[in-house]
Amino acid sequence: MGAEQNYNMRVVRWFALMTVVWGLIGMLVGLLIAGQLAWPVLNFDIPWLSYGRLRPLHTNAVIFAFGGCALMGSALYIVQRTCKVALFSDRLASFVFWGWQLVIVSAVITLPMGLTSSKEYAELEWPIDILIALVWVAFGVVFFGTIARRTVQHIYVANWFFGSLIIGVALLHIVNSLALPVSAFKSYSLYAGSADAMVQWWYGHNAVGFFLTAGFLGIMYYFVPKQAERPVYSYRLSVVHFWTLIAIYVWAGPHHLHYTSLPDWLQSVAMVMSLILLAPSWGGMINGIMTLSGAWDKLRTDPILKFLIVSLSFYGMSTFEGPMMSIKTINALSHNTDWTVGHVHSGALGWVAMVSMGAMYHLIPILYGRKQGQMYSIKLINLHFWLATLGTVIYIASMWVNGLMQGLMWRATSIDGTLTYSFQESVEASFPGYVVRFIGGAIFFIGMCVMAYNVYMTSRGLSRDELAAPAIPRLDPAGANP
Repeated sequence: MGAEQNYNMRVVRWFALMTVVWGLIGMLVGLLIAGQLAWPVLNFDIPWLSYGRLRPLHTNAVIFAFGGCALMGSALYIVQRTCKVALFSDRLASFVFWGWQLVIVSAVITLPMGLTSSKEYAELEWPIDILIALVWVAFGVVFFGTIARRTVQHIYVANWFFGSLIIGVALLHIVNSLALPVSAFKSYSLYAGSADAMVQWWYGHNAVGFFLTAGFLGIMYYFVPKQAERPVYSYRLSVVHFWTLIAIYVWAGPHHLHYTSLPDWLQSVAMVMSLILLAPSWGGMINGIMTLSGAWDKLRTDPILKFLIVSLSFYGMSTFEGPMMSIKTINALSHNTDWTVGHVHSGALGWVAMVSMGAMYHLIPILYGRKQGQMYSIKLINLHFWLATLGTVIYIASMWVNGLMQGLMWRATSIDGTLTYSFQESVEASFPGYVVRFIGGAIFFIGMCVMAYNVYMTSRGLSRDELAAPAIPRLDPAGANP
């Protein structure tokens, strides 16, 4: 217990709270731009609120603000618990937190102003890119420094995934962001033409691979066993999962560039590697779900476990759909349609957001000196689960239908070989899908609001589920259950 008293739970608590705050903001912006596609008047003729400027703000907010805070907070919590030692440097950890918030606020200011490099998932201009690199390296020093000081010999598998996240993203960000500055907030990529596209999607797809997959698998491998109170189904499979995923993922990026000027052989290599990725991805999904072996009954009463297990189901679905969409003949139908949007959000909402929410529901009570999972209201967690699940299903189903319809309309030809439909007609036909997508997004956002309320009331030490019960003495956060 003495070592636990020295754990730095303060910085973890900061990250956990900002996960919820940035989740609200990022999803609200996403809801606004979803509405703009159905009702363009919602941009109010204000340049800063136009779709083209808010869309990158939405992606940065949900991936790097909401997702990034969940990852960093979870990593710094897990590495202390599994290594049985306090963080390498509390001051450096605080720098990581405040530096990351500065990065996000800079994005909130510059992207609506139109200051952008125009590179997908890497829109921020060069001064912010430098800050990102500094903060990320500091995060790596804190994480790996803590592992180096561990008091146990074994390095738990979740830390392997977090380590690959840190090294992989650092490499990806630095190489892809190399640019020639021409002013304080304008630069041009160091690469040109097809080389620029290839480097960009080497970065873009592996940002998904290391940030949105490897990092959140680290969360899964810790919080699923902890919440289920069961050991990982197969620790050997988790290690195989790690090495195969890391070895194969980096080759799949060019599948975003089918039917472009990229060499055809490179497109084919990316397609094959994408198909091979199905094996380790499903191995990890099965390993996580089968951790509930002998404890399936917990799903009936534990909504936090529902979040974690359903997120794994969406992970399995997304990692099946992605390789299928990388097949050239299927990609010829799906590329540039809303099918891609549906695929992205089945991973973003169903996998990343739901596993993050499950982890935060497990973590936040502990950070406030309460028992594991003892939020203000378990009923509100259950309500949030169903809102999140329903919203995700409605969202992705509408985009799948839209995408298939768009792909078929764009390729339809008349008997004389001319196009049957104009692009405008495909846009008009997409309108009902955009309305349904907005409804699904609204339901998901309402669920996020429910979570924010539950977290706020928990932070105040209140418990709706135990108002009639005797008060439970609060624990010291530093000495909470490991």
